[in-house]
Amino acid sequence: MTDRMTVGQLYTGKISPAGVRPKTERLSNANDTSFEEILQSNFVRFSQHAEMRLRQRGIQMDPEQLSKLETAIDKAAAKGAKESLVLLPDTALIVNIKNRMVVTAMDQSSMKEHVFTQIDSAIVLT
Repeated sequence: MTDRMTVGQLYTGKISPAGVRPKTERLSNANDTSFEEILQSNFVRFSQHAEMRLRQRGIQMDPEQLSKLETAIDKAAAKGAKESLVLLPDTALIVNIKNRMVVTAMDQSSMKEHVFTQIDSAIVLT
């Protein structure tokens, strides 16, 4: 078994000479939450497919939009959402809420007459 990193993954551990990955070190805090869990809970990640679609369609997200997206994901998670359609002014994103990962992205022209399936919620950001 090999350790492979994919686009959007965050690995904070160390690889030993034998190729065995040790357990993630724990931070010393009251909740005993791992460093990786803290990082992953605060960031939005993009799947390889989503990154490819963003490039193909010339979609760029500025820091303000990413901040709004993070807030939207937090609110959706609090409501129990699993897969959400996030609508920005000119972009639609499908987001896996639990993993905080954008799985695909569409620009305005790609959204015309498009049916969104396998979502349980929608979020409109302005």
